[in-house]
Amino acid sequence: MASTTKRIAMWACPRTVSTALLRSFCQHSQVVGVDEPLYAYYLKRSGKLHPMRGEVMASQAQSVAAVVDGVLRAECDKPVQYVKHMAHHLFGDEDLSFIDDDNTTHAFLIRHPREMLPSLLSDLGQLERIDIAYGQQLQLFERLLEQGKRPVVVDSTKLLASPHAMLPRLCAALDIEFEEQMMHWPVGSHSSYGVWAPAWYDKVMKTSGWNAHVPKVGELPSELEELFEFALPAYERLLEYSL
Repeated sequence: MASTTKRIAMWACPRTVSTALLRSFCQHSQVVGVDEPLYAYYLKRSGKLHPMRGEVMASQAQSVAAVVDGVLRAECDKPVQYVKHMAHHLFGDEDLSFIDDDNTTHAFLIRHPREMLPSLLSDLGQLERIDIAYGQQLQLFERLLEQGKRPVVVDSTKLLASPHAMLPRLCAALDIEFEEQMMHWPVGSHSSYGVWAPAWYDKVMKTSGWNAHVPKVGELPSELEELFEFALPAYERLLEYSL
């Protein structure tokens, strides 16, 4: 029997308020949220020594196929499943047929690399292409376009600048009703968060709603110039389709 769950897959690059957006959607009465189901797969394959690596690996399936069957196609106790994906959790050589499901609406959360890269560098200390997700976002996006689909794209800077305007537009594009309670949430953790929340979500867990955008200032560090040149065309390509 085919699943009746409506599924939303939000493919984000890092530092795009993706956790705040997950928290916002979890306020929706019809939505169940899923947090980064491919994280353990990414850590296993990449060997990255992220904080709480052991806990993450123990908490999730470690193959794409197992995540697809056990999470992305699982029945839910609410009509809509909202999945926060980090696009860099894919490596680009996976079997991507799982994104072809007509019951899933794919969306992309983007941010100008001039703002994203310095922020991510400050946390990770060094960056390579696999860490920043722009290439993976573009690959997924172009595949969906080739299938005749028009993915939803939202720029996180625009979202932060005007959440009261952008959230209803995003919900309309995703074909769900906007609910005003998506604008606010209780301070603290949430049951949808992955076990890694204590290591990564300190800022969002101190919020109770959408905060104003603070633009990045200063020169781009020289060690980011190559990554910036790589990321910018991918960002601009998706930006053409943004809300």
